[in-house]
Amino acid sequence: MSQNPENQSDNQPKGQPESGPDLSRNPGRREEGALWSIFGYLLSGLLVWGGIGYFIDRWLGYDRVFTLVGLLLGMGSALYLVWLRFGRHSG
Repeated sequence: MSQNPENQSDNQPKGQPESGPDLSRNPGRREEGALWSIFGYLLSGLLVWGGIGYFIDRWLGYDRVFTLVGLLLGMGSALYLVWLRFGRHSG
């Protein structure tokens, strides 16, 4: 059975390319995407800045001093980025 494109019931205007899923119709998907973004910010902040601190410790011969500083800096900067992107309310 072939379907005639004119009989399809989607609200896509003719001539417009189909773009990915419409997240405005499904708020659960939008919230899920936001949660994964927050998780990514937190994890990457810890890994990047903690890793930088770890390598500075190894380079300078310290024992976990800069690793702790890097982890704290990474968590703080990640929380700040999450607040900038998701926490501020447009007034």
